[in-house]
Amino acid sequence: MGWKETAEPVLTRMPSVARPEGHVPFRQKLGWTAGILVMYFFLTNVTMFGLQTGGAGGDFYGQFRSILAGSQGSILQLGIGPIVTASIVLQLLGGANLLGLDTDDPRDQILYQGLQKLLVVVMICLTGLPMVFAGSFLPASQAVADSLAVGVGGVKTIIFAQMFVGGILILFMDEIVSKWGVGSGVGLFIIAGVSQQLVAGLFSWQSLGGQSGFIPTWVGIVTGAVDIGSPLTPGGLSDVFLGQGQILALITTVFIFGIVVYAESVRVEIPLAHANVKGARGRFPVKLIYASVLPMILVRALQANIQFLGQILNNWWSGMPLWLGEYTQGQVTGGLFWYLAPIQSRQDWMWFLGFTSQEPLAIIARVLIDLTFMIAGGAVFAIFWVETTGMGPEATARQIQNSGMQIPGFRRNPQVIEKVMERYIPQVTVIGGGLVGLLAVLANMLGTIGGVSGTGLLLTVSITYKLYEEIAEEQLMEMHPMMRQMFGD
Repeated sequence: MGWKETAEPVLTRMPSVARPEGHVPFRQKLGWTAGILVMYFFLTNVTMFGLQTGGAGGDFYGQFRSILAGSQGSILQLGIGPIVTASIVLQLLGGANLLGLDTDDPRDQILYQGLQKLLVVVMICLTGLPMVFAGSFLPASQAVADSLAVGVGGVKTIIFAQMFVGGILILFMDEIVSKWGVGSGVGLFIIAGVSQQLVAGLFSWQSLGGQSGFIPTWVGIVTGAVDIGSPLTPGGLSDVFLGQGQILALITTVFIFGIVVYAESVRVEIPLAHANVKGARGRFPVKLIYASVLPMILVRALQANIQFLGQILNNWWSGMPLWLGEYTQGQVTGGLFWYLAPIQSRQDWMWFLGFTSQEPLAIIARVLIDLTFMIAGGAVFAIFWVETTGMGPEATARQIQNSGMQIPGFRRNPQVIEKVMERYIPQVTVIGGGLVGLLAVLANMLGTIGGVSGTGLLLTVSITYKLYEEIAEEQLMEMHPMMRQMFGD
């Protein structure tokens, strides 16, 4: 008896959100999406009971928070991290063909979805338990422990229980949006978090804490309330572009926005014609960013898990060798884990402007490692993404064949269509994945408005663009109900 027969009783009984029986009106989809978004913002502002007074410890996910969503110390502490990590594991197992699941088979689809949920639960435990019980990421309140007479260990158990509930909630919130709303919950939560940072980076005032946003800063510069020195001097010029003026951050943000929108519109269009209906023609677009930028979530999540391992080792292993990792106030400052940490800002590499005291050769090596990791990882995960989501040459050829279309000048045969698709899809997938990785690193190195990570900005622009296309498609189907049959109701 195979693993599927053994695990089927468990996987088929995993709780799930029921699919709609018929067509969900567009307004109702928007209502579900807006409701989940409001719930997400509400939960990110609900602080977990039992945390030490004055807030939680340093946010380990701070540098990855743009793509993992959630909020430090809140019910949604873990964000979409467990979902993404479970997806990485499933992609690797599926890519190595170790699962033996056929996603076209309804029974195997149920098993796959159940296995994904089970893995998410496992990842919530594997991530949340060390975060609560090891280190000072979420310090428990001694006062609460004394008042409840359960000890610090008891309070930590309560904190983990709340974190676990939050992880399960975000899993089902994602499923609700995917089945009843517009787009996906994972994409929606990323957009929400990054947009919040961008708006704060543009409009926040110093009185609210931290550095003022771009617009208030320049209002202060024009009115004389903010003194940045003469732009004709090296110090003043540096302050205008790299300091309070944030000109370089604005240029980088606009550049990344423009590049992603342009890349989404660059495509190779393969002509199609209907085999039985004369004059019925179409085109199959192979976009430059064919696999979208979503595989970048997987790459950054893998980096986040590597850094999390380093933090745990630093807290548990008092004699950890310096070559493996050197930490100062919880931040990695040397060793292997420092080289594997992604470049997050200008302060990580601009030694020639005095932003860091690290050796130039070490900084160059770290930048090259980050570039290699992101470009190669982006290409590899893009290939996995295409193959496991039914976007590969074989799956695409089968879809075209089933729709009654064919490529003019070629025999109406799935193998023939597949060979044509193999000329474009694999190459475009690798190029697009590598390009997205390169853009993510460059955006991090140059900085963006609101301190948004390059990957987070790329994801937000791309997901928003696709959300716009999906909304346009939904509106078209509402206007012309017969179009639902073409898109697949």
